Amino acid sequence: MSEAKKSREPRMPKVWEALITLGLLIAVLAVGIVIYGADVHVPMFCGVCVAAIMALYLGHKWEDIEKMMMDGIYKALQSICILIIVGILIGVWINAGVVPTMIYYGLQLMHPTIFFIATLLICSITSLATGTSWGTMGTMGVALMGIGFGLGMNPGMTAGAILSGAYFGDKMSPLSDTTNLAPAMAGTDVMSHVKAMMLPTAITYVICIIFFGVLGVTQYHGGDADMSRVTEFANALNVAQGGVFHVNPILLLPPVIVIVAVAMKMPAIPGITLGIFAGAIVGLIFQPGQCDPGTLFKYGMNGFEFPEEVDAMLQASLSAETYETMNELLESGGILGMMNSVAMTIIAMMFGGIMEGTHQLEVIVNQLKKLAKGPAGLVTLTEITCVLSNMTMPEQYISIVVPGRMYAEEYRKMGLHPSVLSSALEGAGTVTSALVPWNTCGVYIRDTLSITVPEYAPFAMFNWLMPVINAACAWVGVTLKDMDNKPYKKRKAAV
Repeated sequence: MSEAKKSREPRMPKVWEALITLGLLIAVLAVGIVIYGADVHVPMFCGVCVAAIMALYLGHKWEDIEKMMMDGIYKALQSICILIIVGILIGVWINAGVVPTMIYYGLQLMHPTIFFIATLLICSITSLATGTSWGTMGTMGVALMGIGFGLGMNPGMTAGAILSGAYFGDKMSPLSDTTNLAPAMAGTDVMSHVKAMMLPTAITYVICIIFFGVLGVTQYHGGDADMSRVTEFANALNVAQGGVFHVNPILLLPPVIVIVAVAMKMPAIPGITLGIFAGAIVGLIFQPGQCDPGTLFKYGMNGFEFPEEVDAMLQASLSAETYETMNELLESGGILGMMNSVAMTIIAMMFGGIMEGTHQLEVIVNQLKKLAKGPAGLVTLTEITCVLSNMTMPEQYISIVVPGRMYAEEYRKMGLHPSVLSSALEGAGTVTSALVPWNTCGVYIRDTLSITVPEYAPFAMFNWLMPVINAACAWVGVTLKDMDNKPYKKRKAAV
């Protein structure tokens, strides 16, 4: 009897068994996303099923597998809560005129002689304000590509500046889904994550400003730009110019409050919630007639949308391109608008929980970590894994989730703060997705900006430099932190 019981005990997986699970996940994702153009959710769930079947094969009971999935989801609950709260914040901030004000002042930076830098800054501001690189590229990016053509600029250079700004904002904005997903995978909070990214991101961004500044000086040929679309869009935002929102510098106060909250080390949930209430207050003051408690509740839940009479006015007064830009950029947010990301996080963590609970990740990491020499080597290996994930599992979410769960325990063993891992995940997983032609991001950019990856990739400076600078900072040691979030000191071998 004892022998029978012993035979039913779960066993450690072999490396080839763990690779089968991971390989089948890659195959399902490739078929579903690349061939059939499906969203990542169902193919990822198929990966969960494969992982569960392998767990049963290894001798685990279903009750234990279910607990593994729940444990995985539990680790991401803070991220899920933040995503929901961020959805409310975006809906409230748009209704209150906060996001439109940020975009309006960003558009004032546009000038032909500094086109590339202006493009970089406008996309940075827009992406920071909205938390989405895709939304930025699909709206402001499309408009800026048209302006670039009018100026006689190289379209690849223009696209490179758009991507650099869009991914900077996506990477650093607390409103971004990837900015919340990465710390969830690593086991830290979003504020610690953002702080950990600041130095390498700032270095990379300064290099980008210099790079695009030089390009602007050398490539501008004095062509006549059609600035009418930019002017039309800016005017459509400002009531004083016949637009929709009352633009006022005081409306920039809510994001300043959130930034100060980050600097004061306030936890993410109360910090973002403070931004919601600040946005609601200024909205009630500065947007009379279109912002009231009822609209705040409505748009916080469903996301902002223009009232029918306003929508009809915009459609009648704006060009088709500007009207579409207004709708795509500003009709967003809300709790329901975040459910796609929430669902993705839950399903991904179900997979990660099984892979972790059955030790399938452990046996793979045990082989890979032989390549890493010390903490800096581990950071570099993490980034390489993220890049390979973007190439083999063509979805940036997966390039954060899988390496995050693979290496989390190894970072803990080395005594590194989880934010070191989350910074590596975002510094490579998020930004390099745009450089892979068959990745969902590469496909989206191709279809949106009408330009191929080989054309814009040489000029997507932020996307290339970010993982390199992040790894370099780790090797120098300036971004390595211990579990107490203090400068990391190499452990002495026990005598």
